[in-house]
Amino acid sequence: MPLLFFLAALACFAQSGMTGSATSGRAAQPARPLPKGRTAPRVDLQDLAAQAGLTAINVSGDPQHNSYIVETTGNGLALFDYDGDGLVDIFLVNAGQLDAKAAPRGARHHLYRNLGGLKFADVTDKALIPSTSFGQGVCAGDYDNDGRLDLVIANWGPNTLLHNEGNGTFTDQSAKLPQGKTRWTTGCAFLDYDRDGDLDLFLAHYLDFNPATTPKPGAKSQCVWKGLPVACGPRGLPGESMSLLRNDGGGKFTDVSKAAGISTAKNYYGFTVLTGDFDNDGWPDVYVACDSTASLLFHNLKNGTFAEEGIVSGAALNEDGREQAGMGAAAGDYDGDGKLDIFKTNFSDDTPTLYRNLGGMAFADVTVRAGLGIHTKFLGWGAAFLDVDQDGWKDILHVNGHVYPEVDTAGIKEQFAQERTLYWNRGDGEFYDLSHQAGSAVTERHASRGMATADLDNDGTLEVVIVNLHQPPSLWKNRAPVGNALLVEARLANGRDAIGAKVMLTANGRTMVDEVRSGGFHISHGDLRTHFGLGTATKARLSIRWPDGTTKDYGEVSANQWVTARQNTGLSQRPFAK
Repeated sequence: MPLLFFLAALACFAQSGMTGSATSGRAAQPARPLPKGRTAPRVDLQDLAAQAGLTAINVSGDPQHNSYIVETTGNGLALFDYDGDGLVDIFLVNAGQLDAKAAPRGARHHLYRNLGGLKFADVTDKALIPSTSFGQGVCAGDYDNDGRLDLVIANWGPNTLLHNEGNGTFTDQSAKLPQGKTRWTTGCAFLDYDRDGDLDLFLAHYLDFNPATTPKPGAKSQCVWKGLPVACGPRGLPGESMSLLRNDGGGKFTDVSKAAGISTAKNYYGFTVLTGDFDNDGWPDVYVACDSTASLLFHNLKNGTFAEEGIVSGAALNEDGREQAGMGAAAGDYDGDGKLDIFKTNFSDDTPTLYRNLGGMAFADVTVRAGLGIHTKFLGWGAAFLDVDQDGWKDILHVNGHVYPEVDTAGIKEQFAQERTLYWNRGDGEFYDLSHQAGSAVTERHASRGMATADLDNDGTLEVVIVNLHQPPSLWKNRAPVGNALLVEARLANGRDAIGAKVMLTANGRTMVDEVRSGGFHISHGDLRTHFGLGTATKARLSIRWPDGTTKDYGEVSANQWVTARQNTGLSQRPFAK
């Protein structure tokens, strides 16, 4: 990154300060029409949650008035196959409420078992899922290499490690996590940062929160928004740093944050942990979307340590050199150049941000030129790259909802419940806003937070599950015709999901890439199988770079299949469900 750019970014960051509004935004740009002769695909996203049996109500603070910021950030979810039956199940995190002394009352989380055919049964009690302290995010990974996916629930308060016993139940193994003092953890992700074969754990922390010392709504300038008394923060409250827990291989974790270069000054409000090999060197890096401060990009130096390069890389600030109120984050190769780009959601009076990966750990904010700068009214949370029409180009979805329920009655032209946003990838570096042509599920209004994608019915298309504050979740199904696809499951020789593997498909002269990833979205976790739209292609060539750095070419595979690849062995293939 040129020195002049670095110095200019530092100057802008210093001038922006840490007071004032919740975000440093930019003006909306006019929506761009499709080029002459181009037509948008037919997309028909419908919410089937009620028919599917997903009825649990989210509990996250008071639904009418929030006294503290911890009530506003919402919850994540995990889409993972906990019982190994080939059907992805749903885990919903709840936060609970605060009692009269602002102490957290733990909430009941919900585990829904996938019965097939988009039908689910609540097995929370049967699976021995405990209530925890104030829940926030969640991530899944097989930390002890027994072939079963375990869960970490990030909390305000001690975090929770649930070990999958393989008989449909979980046991609380939280004692294996270094906890220290009570912290507010938001997002998490499993990754093998040192490539020793054991999954380590990265945690994002939001702020050092103590209700006893936090001012009440309206008490200070940081507790007023557009003239409305609101819950204080994050600005004006003490920031945090992030944590890295190394898996010692014996089922316990050691905090190596300081030794690994993760423990920065406590100046950040961390939300979503997004892993990815952003410089294509075979080692996983970590991006953290931060609220009201510069976001963080930890570059893996391949020696057990990281260098924080957010500002110098161009992925910490917007193109004006200002910090934003980052919430959710997703990684995907939107322009087909083989490099993972980053999409981040932000506060209202701002746009989301698309960072194009230039290679060599350098990024450029291309939001406006990509056609994503047309809305500033939405407050974005969960984010995903997904190929909704399966034409081979990753589209962008983000869900929205305000932080302050009081805005509905304040007369300031803001809404707590907001519609969702879907951008169709035109394949030429630009996106088209398809939100109002994509089905009733997109335009329905909710105060949404966490979101994740998975092929819940194994038919080759991705479903979307969304957490809605104080309401049941949403489950989206696209009823419109789509192109061909492949679903690729990568597993290590020991049977564990190959988190960190890079999956590459070549079809119709184009190469598409994705990674097996824990975490992301907004403090959530999605399908560990990678999904590729193929358009009209009936075959694709598959190769995988495994987490240890080795690469294997599996040759051509036919479209419309779920393909399982094991390291050092061949493929198993099954056609999509009808």
